[in-house]
This record gives sequence, C-alpha cells and structure tokens, in this order.
Amino acid sequence: MADLKRSPEIKYTKLFINNEWCSSISGKTFPTINPCTGKEICQVHEADKEDVDRAVEAAKNAILLESDWRILDASKRGKLIYKLADLIERDKDYLASLETLDNGKPYLDSLGDIEFSVNVMRYYAGWCDKICGKTIPADGGLLCFTKHEPVGVVGQIIPWNYPIVMVCWKLGPALACGCTVVLKPAEQTPLTALYIASLIKEAGFPAGVVNVLPGYGPTAGAAISSHMSIDKVAFTGSAEIGHVIMEAAAKSNLKRVLLELGGKSPLIIFPDVDVSWAAKIAHAALFTNHGQNCCAGSRTFVHQDIYEEFVTKATELALNRKVGDPWNEETAQGPQVDEAQFNKILTLIESGKAEGASLKCGGSSVGTEGYFIQPTVFADVTDNMTISKEEIFGPVQQILKFSDLDEVIRRANNTSYGLGSGVLTNDINVAMKIVNGIKAGTVWVNCYDICTPQAPFGGFKMSGQGRELGEYALKEYTEVKTVTIQIK
Repeated sequence: MADLKRSPEIKYTKLFINNEWCSSISGKTFPTINPCTGKEICQVHEADKEDVDRAVEAAKNAILLESDWRILDASKRGKLIYKLADLIERDKDYLASLETLDNGKPYLDSLGDIEFSVNVMRYYAGWCDKICGKTIPADGGLLCFTKHEPVGVVGQIIPWNYPIVMVCWKLGPALACGCTVVLKPAEQTPLTALYIASLIKEAGFPAGVVNVLPGYGPTAGAAISSHMSIDKVAFTGSAEIGHVIMEAAAKSNLKRVLLELGGKSPLIIFPDVDVSWAAKIAHAALFTNHGQNCCAGSRTFVHQDIYEEFVTKATELALNRKVGDPWNEETAQGPQVDEAQFNKILTLIESGKAEGASLKCGGSSVGTEGYFIQPTVFADVTDNMTISKEEIFGPVQQILKFSDLDEVIRRANNTSYGLGSGVLTNDINVAMKIVNGIKAGTVWVNCYDICTPQAPFGGFKMSGQGRELGEYALKEYTEVKTVTIQIK
C-alpha cells in the first residue's frame, strides 16, 4: 500500500452540530490511538452533557412541523440518502485508510465494510416513499386508517468493531423514516464517523438532521440515554451497558430503546459434512474481524465422530492465519482495538489454560508493539469453563464435543445470550430441528455470518431487543398513529 494510505490526512476532529464543526464547550479533547503501535493518532474534541444539549436542540429544530426535513417529500429524503451513499463510495479509498488506521482491521476488510455500508444506505434510500399505513375496516361506518410517523429525535451510540458499518446500520432506517439523529461514535474509533458527517453536509441534508458527537460513554453516552428530549436511543455494544441504557431510558422519559448486544453464539457441526469445509466455515465464523464480532461462532460444537479430525484441521487453519501489518494484502488479522481489549483477551486465554482446556495453538501476544494476539484454538472445552460462558471478543476458538441432537440443542441454549447461531449438516431434518430449537435471532444453515441489507438482525434474551436491517428496522423508528373518522 502507498504511504498515503498508511497515513491518511486527518481532516475532522471537532464536534459536528447543526451542519457546523465546533469545539466542545469544555474545550476538552481525548486521544484516538493507532492499535498497531499503541501511539496517538490525534486529539479529538470530547463531547459532554452540554454538547449533547446543543445537538439535541439542533435535532429538535430540524424536525419541527414547519421545517424542511419534516415536510420534505419522502422521495427527496431518499435522494439525499442515495447521494450520501454515492459520496461514501466516491471516498471509499480514503475512508478505508482512515478506518484501518483507527481500528486496525486489514485495509481490504475496511474496503469490504464500506461496500456493504453503501448497499445498506441505498437499500434504505429506496424505502423512504414506501413506509405506509393501512386502511382498516372498522365496525360502525367509520373510516379508519393508520399513519407511520417518525419517532422523533434519536440518540444512536455505536461500537468500535465495525465503525462505518454501524454508522450506516443506524442512520439508514432512522433517516428513511424521517427522524433526526444525535450519534456518538465509540471513543476508540471516531474518525470515520466524523468524516461521514462532512459527507452528510456535502450531500445537502438540512442542518440539524444528523449530529455527530465523539466522546465517552459515562458522559456523552449517559447524557444521550437520559435526555428528556430524545425520543429513542439505539445502542450496539455490551449487555452490561445495555442494562445501563435501559435504566436511564426508564428513569428519564421512557424513551424507546433498541439494543443489539453481545453473544456467545453456537456453531453446531454434524458428522455428515466434509470436515475440511466445516473447519473453514468455523474458522471464519470465529476469526473474522480479529474475533471482534458480536455474533461470532464462539462455541464450536463438533460431533464426537469427527471431533479429533476437526480439531486438527481447525488448528492448522489458525496456525496458517497471517497476523500483522493491516496494510499488507496477505494479512488476515491485525491488532485488537485497544489495550483494554488486548488485556481482557489474554486474561481469558489464561483462564482457559488454568481450567483445563487443551491449548492447541496460539495463546500469546505477537511482537512488542501494538495489540496483536496469536490466533488461538482451545479443544476439550466444557460448558462450565469461563471461556465457554463469557464473550471473549477476540481470536480465540473454543471447540466442544457433543454426541446427541437433543443434547446439543440444550447445551447451545444454556446461555444468557441469543444473537447468532449456525448448523452445518446435509440432513434437512436435522437442520430444521436446530432452526426450531435454537433460541437465537439468526440461524445460519451451512454458512455463517451472512448479513444482507434486506434481512433483519438482532437477538433473543440478553442479546438485545428490536431488529436492525431489513424492513423490520423501519418499525423501530416510527410511531403508528390511528385516525378514525365518523362518516355521516
């Protein structure tokens, strides 16, 4: 890669409020760190409660009845969203460089994220003039119909593992429905969200429709969650913070809540499949994005008849996975996002060793600079081990043995999470028993982690509530108004 891509110009570091760049009221800034080196990239302005108040006021003004955004033709809203998608696509090389610098994921993976994000925005651009109510044949000679209206001002808090993707997952349906947004990117990865804010202005969105506030969860995030003039909060992140956000929403104005939280997703592999193929599916299910994936297939259940062969092949794949410079096209895995995540993963690896799991490869850091961890495979993992229960969010594969269909369904469901799941089998009856038996928002059959703009994504149990993507996400950003007219 050219040096220009390795060192993209940092163009925006301030808050984006009402289509203008402004300093934080406090004047405070915070560093965003290059995870390849552990060194500072730049200082970014830090939003706090007063800045959230400013942004909310701008978002409220943009959605007033007489404003351009409120009365704008739905088809014109769609054209604006489509224009934003075009601009993201136009600047994909720069955005990918910025994403890799700030997040550490391989440059080619960043490009793939942007392609998916553009598709998401275009999908929702097409929905703007198709969000319709119903005419209801109510009793009593009435004309009764429903309208779907925007929920209002939406606070959106996104994570660091897929920064550009999460911006588009959140903005797409909210803007399609006519909402206005106050968005807080993760403090670890604010740079691409800020650049997309500049494209929002360039696309021609009215002032105040989208506001982007980098900052910390306990300050800016808490102010969004508890703000009395925010009508809905959408959050992607840990179950622990999901609890905090729901509590804040309940204690403030009972704002609507959309949560996409963690997972400990099972991938169940039966003996009638090709073992080499299954090992590759399971490898990608876990190690994609450095293991920093909420729906990662982090509990790999393998039938006893193929268990030893599978462990051997899974270990070979992990040993051959190239870790290092994310600008190198051969690199499959860069660094973890920050020092805290790096240390958490290494601590959980040590717990696996201490509790008796069989370490087949990896288990250590890589190099002396940055936050690189070896691809790690544990076999002989049991359900009660810490690594089998806690979300590691790193490149650590846990392989468990099973013998019976009913047994593995019971074990797969023995978790407080329910985000993703998968089954590899050539038997349609077995596949459908898994589909019907697993308590999870998604079941992938003979594939894993296939997400498209059209298909809803979300979790059961403590993996969250509500759905993102697809038509289902539109329901999260509208209120249903019933109109009943007495016909004389």
